[in-house]
Amino acid sequence: MSNERRSTPIDAYVGRRLKQRREGMGMSQDRLGELLGISFQQVQKYERGQNRVGASRLFQLCGILGVEAGFFFDGLKPTAPAGMAEAEVDASAPEPLSTAALLAAPGALELLAEYARLIHPGQRKKVVELVRLLAQDAVEAG
Repeated sequence: MSNERRSTPIDAYVGRRLKQRREGMGMSQDRLGELLGISFQQVQKYERGQNRVGASRLFQLCGILGVEAGFFFDGLKPTAPAGMAEAEVDASAPEPLSTAALLAAPGALELLAEYARLIHPGQRKKVVELVRLLAQDAVEAG
C-alpha cells in the first residue's frame, strides 16, 4: 500500500473555487500568501490543484476569504458512501463558478449596486432590457 499523496480532480476543483473567491474579493496571490504565511507560488499551486489544501489550511482560508468550508465543495456530489471514495462534479448542479465569474467582470459590482437601488420593477425590467440590447449589439459587432 502506497502512502503517496497525489492531487486529484477534487483538489483542482477546490483550487478553482479558491481562485474564484480570491479574485472576486480583488485580492492578489501575493496578499493571500502573506496572510497565510506562504509564498504566492504556493497559492498558485493550490489554485492550479497541483498541491492539496490540507484541513488546517482550508480552515485558515475560510477565515480570510469569509466563506464556510462548504463553499469549496459546492457542486460536488459524493459517488460512494461518505469517506469511502472520491467525488465527482454533479452535472445537474448549476455551474458554481458562473456567479463569481459574472461578478468578477469589470463594473459588475457597481452595476449591481445601482440596480439594487431601483425601487420599481418596471425600472429594473428596463435596465435588464437595455443591458441585454447592448450586449447583443456587442456580440453582433464583434
